[in-house]
Amino acid sequence: MTAAVTAPPPRARARRARRLLPYAGIAAVVLYCLVPFYWMVVSAFRRPQDQFDNSIVPVRWSLENFGAVFGGGNGFGRALVNSFVVAGATTALTLVIGVFTAYALARLDFPFKNAILGIIIGTTMFPGISQLIPLLKLFTDIEWINTYQAMVLPSLGFALPLTVWLLTAFFRQLPFELEQAAMVDGCGRGQAFRKIIVPLAAPGVFTTAIITFLTTWNEFIIALSVVNEKEMQTATVAISKFTGVSGFDQPFGTQMAAGVIVTVPLVVVVLIFQRRIVAGLAAGGVK
Repeated sequence: MTAAVTAPPPRARARRARRLLPYAGIAAVVLYCLVPFYWMVVSAFRRPQDQFDNSIVPVRWSLENFGAVFGGGNGFGRALVNSFVVAGATTALTLVIGVFTAYALARLDFPFKNAILGIIIGTTMFPGISQLIPLLKLFTDIEWINTYQAMVLPSLGFALPLTVWLLTAFFRQLPFELEQAAMVDGCGRGQAFRKIIVPLAAPGVFTTAIITFLTTWNEFIIALSVVNEKEMQTATVAISKFTGVSGFDQPFGTQMAAGVIVTVPLVVVVLIFQRRIVAGLAAGGVK
């Protein structure tokens, strides 16, 4: 006789379901995030005549869309250079200003320190689009339209509050005894900051740099508003202005291919440095 297979008790099934529930949630989030990216990649490798095909995998793979991105007078290569210039300059200025500001707010005692930090964070509550008209009027008056600084300075204003907030939290969790020991050994406050605090704050600074670069790289509204010359437009603006063969049809395949070109390097950077990013984000909130 064969032994009867007994079903697990209800409590065991409930425990198993509770253990699997977090993994199901993670899988749902991963699918939600990756499906649009997968569809963009698949659409980029379809032939132009198959751009409305809804198959999960292209029937015939083609690189025509990628060739069209850099052809036809799109100026996409120059747009990529412009994006690197704007994102790189914004990131560098944000780090220089943000590091000194965050250090002062975290380590120095002066009146209204918390109020200043609150005002800095409060500036992020204003929607970016509400600032377009004043910025456009200002840049027109000082003749900054179609310049790099017209894109860098607004992006700097949007990136600095988050940078100051993250780095202030990071500097606060560093022991004050480190600076005191350095000053006992003969270092001034500036030397202690440069030789002790900054190297220890490298994970937080690195994380802030990555977040600032990604945010500025993907910026669209400001670049679209203050630039009307093709030679100065960024990659995101260039993608939105792609035209088809007749000038009126929508080149979905070309736009998808350009999206892959713009996105893949950022994904690779994040995957390579994900441990540093997580460490930098978590360090400011762990005592």
